[in-house]
Amino acid sequence: MLVNQLLSMKGLSGKPGVEAATIITIKPDATLQDAARLLAERRIGAIVVSSDGRKPEGILSERDIVRQLGEKGTEALGVTIRDVMTTSVQTCTTGEDALTILERMTQGRFRHLPVVDGDGNMLGVISIGDAVSGRLKELADEKDALTGMIMGS
Repeated sequence: MLVNQLLSMKGLSGKPGVEAATIITIKPDATLQDAARLLAERRIGAIVVSSDGRKPEGILSERDIVRQLGEKGTEALGVTIRDVMTTSVQTCTTGEDALTILERMTQGRFRHLPVVDGDGNMLGVISIGDAVSGRLKELADEKDALTGMIMGS
């Protein structure tokens, strides 16, 4: 299964308030409080940091916010995202294999991966849950095909 197939499957997930084509971003000068509010409103675990809404400059996860709260207490909510975000953002393209993406996420210990085109513009975001769901669908399809071959249908 390819990343573009994972993106198309997101449209079928029916997650309330989030369409597959929607890429939720936040500007680097926003605060952690702004990010926490947006993550809660959208019921997502990470947000892409982007000044223009097209090219990823960083990524911020719920874990990043929790770590800052643990270190600084509630004062952390006033910290800008620029000071906390992960700046070495891993990305993928629509033609990459989902299993390879899943392995990369597991090895790198991250859960969200912006999908970009050849110019670096975002097309979507794949979560580890999307990759696992795609892999499970792939395995189910293989099982059904093998069962059909064995049963002669």
